[in-house]
Amino acid sequence: MEVNHTTKQWKIDTPEDRRLHEAADWLKDGKLVAFPTETVYGLGADARNDQAVKNIFKAKGRPADNPLIVHVGDVEAVSELVTEVPEHAKKLMETFWPGPLTIILPVGNQLASHVTAGLDTVGIRIPDHEVGRALLKAAKIPVAAPSANRSGRPSPTLAEHVITDLNGRIDGVVDGGITGVGVESTVIDCSMETPMILRPGGVTREQIEDVIGPVDVTGKLAASEQPRSPGMKYKHYAPDTAVWLVREAGNMAVIANQLKGQGKKVGYLVSLERAHEMNLEQPFILGSRENIAEITQQLYQRLREIDEHDYDVVLAESFSKEGIGEALMNRLERAASEIK
Repeated sequence: MEVNHTTKQWKIDTPEDRRLHEAADWLKDGKLVAFPTETVYGLGADARNDQAVKNIFKAKGRPADNPLIVHVGDVEAVSELVTEVPEHAKKLMETFWPGPLTIILPVGNQLASHVTAGLDTVGIRIPDHEVGRALLKAAKIPVAAPSANRSGRPSPTLAEHVITDLNGRIDGVVDGGITGVGVESTVIDCSMETPMILRPGGVTREQIEDVIGPVDVTGKLAASEQPRSPGMKYKHYAPDTAVWLVREAGNMAVIANQLKGQGKKVGYLVSLERAHEMNLEQPFILGSRENIAEITQQLYQRLREIDEHDYDVVLAESFSKEGIGEALMNRLERAASEIK
């Protein structure tokens, strides 16, 4: 996609800001507008407009078989987009919406075909960000919105990240400040008898099972399989610099010394505690191991900062997969070029 214009920016501090209506009108006119959610910034287009949806894929360089999530402003809009809402899906909506949970349901005939990438289901959610939700309510249309970054790059948690990746490739960005959760929504497929988590995210498996009972978790996709959700198949969230995820804490110093012996410049993506234990100079600090939610929130920002330096390899710490740690480790594993 050619870079042929400068992306317009709206700095929005409150959901009452009238300028949101201009951004909403742009969406209704088929333009691409990035906007904040509580997870990451999304790249929005009218989900009923096939050309607008195609332009999302062009702007991001996104594989055509990777479906998009549809964002709506209220629960009432869901029934217009799907053919059925099972009881377990209704319970999840009542409990976690607005919030970082995407629910996959049998799709109706209102959406552009490229939204679902040919699947018979669609993922839908209501974001828990006042500015983002106000935009959706002003637009009064279903908005398809993957993360607002170049495909494969770390997802954007600030409007400036969107501009870095997509300036001139999209029409506008609503700057609503930093996002909250810092990683994408959990995706759960409720089109099957036993719901299945396809992507871990801001709502944990434990929280979901407290509401609807046991759920399944998807395994790794084969190369030939089409993903039923974003984040299932392709390499994601990666800086240009090589990131090696180190499973065992005691191996990090050993691996670092080996790399340094080969003349490599080594950086570290670690917790505050690990930085102190290893007496590291200028590491990329994610936060304290006592607060995995904070580490998760900081992940994409730190991954983007890595490319501002000239490291050959950055060694990343592993964390517990308990609770939100499952989403954190999913993103680290997909960002890593090697796992040691």
